[in-house]
Amino acid sequence: MKFDSRICVAGGDTLIGAAILRRLLIQGYKEAINRREPEPDLTDGAETEAFFARYVPEYVFLAAGKSGGIQENMARPAELMRDNLLVTTSVVHAAWKTGVRKLLYLASSCSYPRNSPQPMAVGSLMSGPLEPTNEPYAMAKMAGVSLCRAYRLQYGADFFSVFPANAFGPGDDFRPESSHVIPALLRKMHEAKMAGAPFVDVWGSGRPRREFIYSDDLADSCIYLMQKYDRPGPVNVGGGTTVSIGELAALVQEVVGYRGVLRFDSSKPDGMPLKSLDSGELAAMGWQPATPLREALATTYDWFLSMSSTEAVWDREDRTSEGTVHSDGE
Repeated sequence: MKFDSRICVAGGDTLIGAAILRRLLIQGYKEAINRREPEPDLTDGAETEAFFARYVPEYVFLAAGKSGGIQENMARPAELMRDNLLVTTSVVHAAWKTGVRKLLYLASSCSYPRNSPQPMAVGSLMSGPLEPTNEPYAMAKMAGVSLCRAYRLQYGADFFSVFPANAFGPGDDFRPESSHVIPALLRKMHEAKMAGAPFVDVWGSGRPRREFIYSDDLADSCIYLMQKYDRPGPVNVGGGTTVSIGELAALVQEVVGYRGVLRFDSSKPDGMPLKSLDSGELAAMGWQPATPLREALATTYDWFLSMSSTEAVWDREDRTSEGTVHSDGE
């Protein structure tokens, strides 16, 4: 991938897609097709093919598809599954049809079996039942992995998949009904701080452990893999360390400066007990995440504060002084 290569980031308005676009420009890649016009409806195969035929990208980062936290996965499983299946089939087929040289598909660590050995290695995929609270979404993402493999097997397409740890960062979704655990914690503790609320409720026991990765670090890893990875994959991209939801909540509390009480509701689902990725293959290639968790949380909170007057992160009709945040979600 050269600095003047034609690059398409499918899902350029998502957390990860926007980070990839941002990092591409910082690193000197100037021919991002997303800068020329808005991307089409990627669930529509005909629109997607027409877009690809018009611009003929050489490299594609596939970061599109709806996602959400544990509440979103439980409330809208059909919508999440359908959207991801349609987006993936549209983009992968259009990429093959227009001769894309290389495609990187962003899968999800929730596609690993619920009781997968830890840290989770790619050999464990499809080896057991999925976490029930996000099974439809996880199956759709796993179908995308299989689709990339199928196009490689049948057509020789250089398409491969990446399994990232739970990503977060500036541009994240802070809406209560669909946010993942970190933006949910940041928003609710900020609201509680502003309102002087005595407590914040957190779904689950606080014991599940998760591995998180800052969105800019994940974007850098994707660019690195697009440049250097030449195997069928898939490949894991982890953040390097795991923390319990309780430890994470305490860290967010410190970053926000909230002095109230955190109440963990064990009657609510925890999700998978542990999710940690075996990222040894990527580490052996020479890549490591660069941003410590606390620094990444502080940067994300600063972005939230800078954008808190906009509807994108702050729906004033939903504003409450004490609320519930969910301990799981991709």
